[in-house]
Amino acid sequence: MKGFLSGLLLVLALGHTANCEGAEATLNDLLLAFLAGASSNDASVHDRFWAEDLVYTSSSGARFGKAEIMDGLDASAETVADGPDYGAQDISIRVFGNTAALTFTLVATNQHGEETRYYNSGFLRKREGQWQAIVWQATLAAD
Repeated sequence: MKGFLSGLLLVLALGHTANCEGAEATLNDLLLAFLAGASSNDASVHDRFWAEDLVYTSSSGARFGKAEIMDGLDASAETVADGPDYGAQDISIRVFGNTAALTFTLVATNQHGEETRYYNSGFLRKREGQWQAIVWQATLAAD
């Protein structure tokens, strides 16, 4: 019986590890797709990424939700050519069942090749099979 229980625990642990690794890959892909879409002000990408009950704290210290982000996209006169390209470095994803913590360095590159870096932290929840950010924090990185 002891051997059976040990084997069962091992199978469960391996299954949990495989599920977490699969979720990590899914979340990594989601982040990269979001950043590519954000680089072109794609409202559908923002709508997909942010949960309705999002709490976002910007690098300027302002706090707002998804509605304000979506309104800002609608009001933006910035064209794809004028806006920065977004990329991510040092991505760390930790999955806890149907929730995940995500940290990375956001690199915003303007049309002149100048980079601004932000430390981003997010908390995502999987609801109805879809991961979405419910808490987000952006901090301007010190040079």
